[in-house]
Amino acid sequence: MNMKLIGSALIVAGTALGAGMLAIPMVLAQFGLLWGTLLMLVIWLGTTYAALLLLEVSIKSGGGLGMNTIARKTLGKGGQVVTNGLLYALLVCLLMAYIIGAGDLVKKMTTGLGLELSMVQSQIIFTLIAGAVVAAGTAVVDKLNRVLFAIMVVVLALTLMSLMPSMSFEHLFEATNNDKVDLIKTSSVLFTSFGFMVVIPSLVTYNGEATHKQLRNMVVVGSVIPLACYLLWLYAVVGNLSPEQLVKFSNVSELIVALGERFTSIQVILSGFTGLALLTSFLGVAMALFDQNADTFKQNRAVTYVLTFILPLAGALWAADQFLSVLGYAGFILVFLAIFVPMAMTIKVRSSERLTFVEQETVAECYQAGGGQLALGLSFMFGCFLLAAQLI
Repeated sequence: MNMKLIGSALIVAGTALGAGMLAIPMVLAQFGLLWGTLLMLVIWLGTTYAALLLLEVSIKSGGGLGMNTIARKTLGKGGQVVTNGLLYALLVCLLMAYIIGAGDLVKKMTTGLGLELSMVQSQIIFTLIAGAVVAAGTAVVDKLNRVLFAIMVVVLALTLMSLMPSMSFEHLFEATNNDKVDLIKTSSVLFTSFGFMVVIPSLVTYNGEATHKQLRNMVVVGSVIPLACYLLWLYAVVGNLSPEQLVKFSNVSELIVALGERFTSIQVILSGFTGLALLTSFLGVAMALFDQNADTFKQNRAVTYVLTFILPLAGALWAADQFLSVLGYAGFILVFLAIFVPMAMTIKVRSSERLTFVEQETVAECYQAGGGQLALGLSFMFGCFLLAAQLI
């Protein structure tokens, strides 16, 4: 059993499993579980295939380099500039959102311990400590993430066991909204919930001795875990709260309070899950930005640490109450970076007559995502669908 590959799959899963998971029942319940499940499966399939395209490009461009080098080798200087701009915008937005959310949790936790911290102090403390873990290297993030993910799975299992006995099957088949345009609008929330592709270049480097089949399985398994968690959570919540109740909630806190009124211990459990989900997502995204900065600026770890966290922290302090707005911007950027950029890289790699970045005799041995031109065309349509959902 390769623990590095298992740990890497958990990093993929942990990066996807953010606190947005808790909001999924609120946006999907009104459309009924059949349509909600189908849409989630479509989003999962599209994002996983795009991630496999990025895996292919990472391997063919000489091993898991940062997106900076991969873009330069496949798309040239212009593509490198565009990719870097999109990646930095995405990662900074995500880290800002996670710092804002984590700062609030740190403040509540320290208040419970009798220590009064301001929001600014809470955000700074969280960023400095969690950032130091990321700066210690992928191996440290891997080991810590295994522990955090195991705890998160236990917490989720306890929550599901608390909710399952009281589920009402009548709620599972209720639908209060049959407007498919409204259903499509929820795609942006679901898509952001599968935003794990940013860690793939780092993990290919980390698993340099792994076979291409093992790397493919790492990505697929890592994406299946959050899919299963999202669906189980959706069914458990909708089975206990009616769609009419769920659609009235304006934020996750109201959902947790509503469940807490029925199950006394679940409020504490869900708060713990939210904190763990934020932390695992922060570690994955911060690792991607740290490695990107290391690849771009070629500085020592101390300088890279400052370059990685100074802008997200400053943005979080400036936009302290804009958690959902920042995530919305991140979702729009993610469509281009997670779908269209890997597709462009793949087309360039496959159509290039002279592959200057991989020895010609090794090309046949390199991993290639299946599906050919048809799958690429469907992936392009998927990206257009997501853009339309964002702009409606």
